[in-house]
Amino acid sequence: MAAAWTRRALERLFALYFLSHIPVTLLLDAQAVSSRFHPRALTEMLKWYTTSFKDPLMAQCPAWFKSFVHCEVFLQLPFFPVAAYAFWKGNCKWIRTPAIIYATHVATTLVPLLAHFLFHDFSDSEPAGPQTWSERLWLFAVYCPYLLIPLLLLVTMLLHPSYSSGGKRKAT
Repeated sequence: MAAAWTRRALERLFALYFLSHIPVTLLLDAQAVSSRFHPRALTEMLKWYTTSFKDPLMAQCPAWFKSFVHCEVFLQLPFFPVAAYAFWKGNCKWIRTPAIIYATHVATTLVPLLAHFLFHDFSDSEPAGPQTWSERLWLFAVYCPYLLIPLLLLVTMLLHPSYSSGGKRKAT
């Protein structure tokens, strides 16, 4: 009984994560690809965010970061509603492999982002990046859920008995 409740709680968490990721990607992150399709209010919101949290990557968008955002917009975004549906419905074993691919991809892109925020020298950065450890940790905290939840998703897909492939297979 507890295992079923835990699985459902995780599935709901994953569904809400993917649902919440849709507007974030469309309205904010996609501006790194092109902001000409976004209304002024959204570009101002992004400017407020980059100034308040001193996020130089979203403000300046170097080429390597744009490549990550292109992957988010063109590869991950189509997956978000599919994953949200599967996890909201629950017990959809077919989501296992796509979720493993998604979680692995996201984790490998978030590690260099977080390392950049923590260790890069932003002293001569324009626009201003985080200067103090407090500013670096705030920015780290903004991005961290986008690493932790996919890692939890990966562990769940690999180890949870409802999703792991350790069960009996049909003989062919």
